[in-house]
Amino acid sequence: MSLTPVRVILPGMLRDLVGGVPEIEVGVPAEPVTVADVLDRAFVDHRILDGKVRDERGQIRQHVKVFVNGEDATRGAGVATPVPAGARVHIINAVSGG
Repeated sequence: MSLTPVRVILPGMLRDLVGGVPEIEVGVPAEPVTVADVLDRAFVDHRILDGKVRDERGQIRQHVKVFVNGEDATRGAGVATPVPAGARVHIINAVSGG
């Protein structure tokens, strides 16, 4: 089975948890894959990230945004959003204060 790359781009706060790595490249099959599939593959060696991005049900946390090629996946199908081969998946964590 041939795999094609998808790049998962991490924000600074998450980079700190994985030794400063700015992005994780994962291979995905040419068949349709979802955000959940990509995150599963990206977090296999970085389990600490999973709890920061997804909740106990596997859904994207309330204060996290995930974009697939610039489109906000969290406003649509969430973790079921299709991810094409060669895509860039950006994880953005909200910054709040008061």
